[in-house]
This record gives sequence, structure tokens and C-alpha cells, in this order.
Amino acid sequence: MVSIPGATPFQHDGDSGVGVLLSHGFTGSTVSMRPWAEDLAAAGHSVSLPLLPGHGTTWQEMNGTTWQDWYAELSRGFARLTDRCHHVVVAGLSMGGALVTRLAQDHPDRISGLVLVNPAFKVEDPRMRALPLLQRVLPSLPGIGNDIKKPGQDEGCYDRIPLKALYSQTQLWSEVVGDLPRLTLPVLLFRSPEDHIVPASSSALFLERVGSTDVHEELLVNSYHVATIDNDAPTIFAMTRQFIDRVCEVNAAS
Repeated sequence: MVSIPGATPFQHDGDSGVGVLLSHGFTGSTVSMRPWAEDLAAAGHSVSLPLLPGHGTTWQEMNGTTWQDWYAELSRGFARLTDRCHHVVVAGLSMGGALVTRLAQDHPDRISGLVLVNPAFKVEDPRMRALPLLQRVLPSLPGIGNDIKKPGQDEGCYDRIPLKALYSQTQLWSEVVGDLPRLTLPVLLFRSPEDHIVPASSSALFLERVGSTDVHEELLVNSYHVATIDNDAPTIFAMTRQFIDRVCEVNAAS
């Protein structure tokens, strides 16, 4: 049962022939992505924004889920879009970026483009070295959510980090990063230079290893980590619409 206000899935059937799958981040919820989803729906696109298992409820429940559970939920949303749309673009925030990157790696012929906002492929917290042992003896650590510059915003996140779930996320990172050279889809990557959650080296790692030659990095200078509901959200929305128009036209012509 959802316990965080507004943390519900979002679905919209548009008439553009384009579907967009969105993924929120670790310990966050659909609250952080809802304005983006609504903007894409207003542009006429079909949109799927699932609530990932273990999110929107309690961190204790999340500790019983793994990255495979989160990925499976996204895959269901993806299947729904591919059934009704000619083209599909996938987009994610933070851990959601890693999840949709995995999806793009698994379905390169069915996805037209990839949009990432402060994607998480690594962190630099020294405690991470102890995580394989720590997650066996300690249930959680203090939360890291709501890194937002704009006043009055709330992403609908937990106040604790469930360590078993965090350990599973690191296993996702390992798989995704190892396969980045075979990812050749067009990419639009947004990065906040002032991000207190995910280091700049995470996006740098992606850019260094990704196989695509069609990659644009856009800096969000007036936002922190949860940029999708921060000051630069209008930039994300507008550039995403432009990116979708471009890559779906190219895909249709090929």
C-alpha cells in the first residue's frame, strides 16, 4: 500500500505514435517524475511512469526488493508502450537512469533514444567498500533524498537508505557499466554540476565508456540532484521533447 502522498503510477495513451518510459530514482517515487510525465503527455506522447517495487511504501519493504524487481516493473511498462507505439524513448533519474540504460542495452532495436538526468552508475562514499558486509548486519542508514535547490519541493522519498536494496543497486551498476560499449543509441544526458548525491564521475564514467557517437551532455547550473522538479526542469522538458522529435524522425527514416 502506498504511504507517500502522490507516489502512484502514471499512464497516458497519446496519439503521436511515440511512447516514453520514465523511471524514478532509488528510495524516491513517481512524485519526482510526475511533472515530466505530464509534460510529455501534453505533447501527445504515450507515457508510462511505474512506481518501482518497494518504493512509495516503507524503506523496510524496499529492503526486500532487488534491482531485478525494479527492472521487471519497468519492463512491463515498456512492453505496454511497444504494443501501441511505433517508437519508444526511455528516460530516468539517478538510479532510474541506470535501469533504463539496462533496458536500452537489452532492447537496442526497439528503443529510439535514451534520456538521463544525473544518472547513478557509481558513488564515491568510502562506506561503500564495506557495504557487502554492512548490509548483512545493519538494516539502514540515514536518507539522502530531497537534494533540491528550489524551495518547497519534495520528491516523496524515504528518510532511510535500506542497505540490502542499496547493495543490489551496486550489482546493477556493475552489469550496466560493463556493457556500456555496446550501447549505440542516441543519448541526451543532463547533469547538475552541484549534485550532493551522485558525483560528477558517474556521468563521466558513462560518457567515457558508452559506444554511442550521438551523445549530448547538458549542464543544469541552477539545480541539484533531483533536477526534474528543480529550477531547470523546464529545460529538461523542452530539450526532451526536441530530442524525441529528432531521434524518432531519424529512426522512422532508417
